Amino acid sequence: MHVAELWRHPVKSLQGEPLDEAVVEHSGLSSDRRWGIVDCETGMVLTARRVPSLLLASSRLTGAEVELRLPDGNVVAAPSAHADDVLSNWIGRRVALVHVESFGAGVSEYFQDATDDNSAVVSWTMPPGRFVDALPLLVITTASLRQGRALHPDGAWETRRFRPNIVVDVEDDGWVEDAWCGRTIRVGTAAVQPAVPCERCTMVTRPQPGLDRDLDVFKALARHHGATFGVWTTVLTPGVVRVGDEVTLTD
Repeated sequence: MHVAELWRHPVKSLQGEPLDEAVVEHSGLSSDRRWGIVDCETGMVLTARRVPSLLLASSRLTGAEVELRLPDGNVVAAPSAHADDVLSNWIGRRVALVHVESFGAGVSEYFQDATDDNSAVVSWTMPPGRFVDALPLLVITTASLRQGRALHPDGAWETRRFRPNIVVDVEDDGWVEDAWCGRTIRVGTAAVQPAVPCERCTMVTRPQPGLDRDLDVFKALARHHGATFGVWTTVLTPGVVRVGDEVTLTD
């Protein structure tokens, strides 16, 4: 087994950036989901669960700044008042790009029924330190992507739809990473431990650049795999991980 892909998402719910190398800290991939777009009126952290168009924009780190690219091609450097104005005009409400260290624990909202944007709205409090939904890292395997394609062949089972940090290439079939929970993964100079399967929501159905809206992706997961895909993972030993690194499992 080896690392096939590494992904960092500087801003929550925006497209991320593929990496060749990443620093893994106790709190997750360095600079991953450290920024969030906050509704200035409600204080809620916006996500693509409620604002699907966020997935049409992208973010990447350029030194100490975050470069935001909007669907119309407009590129702005953040954080800045200008970037907040551009984001506000695009989203249609007053928002600000906020660093998690100046914000604390974020609260977001999502639809109770992942296939119905008219269903009841539920709030969710994120763990402090990152704008993440559960644990520091999200790991998926190529085996699970293949399994998804077998269940829903017409769907686009692409990495970007599931927003992981680490994609592990494995030859085995099935939902391989589920069996890793409680075991130690050694990769590069880091050691991590999968804890629980990642419960999925409407995010996996949302359109993205090159990916159409697809409710059947979620329905396939709900029907065949308890609506989960990938594993939430804690960091035991910080280190550096590179694409191509061998991945080993120990008990």
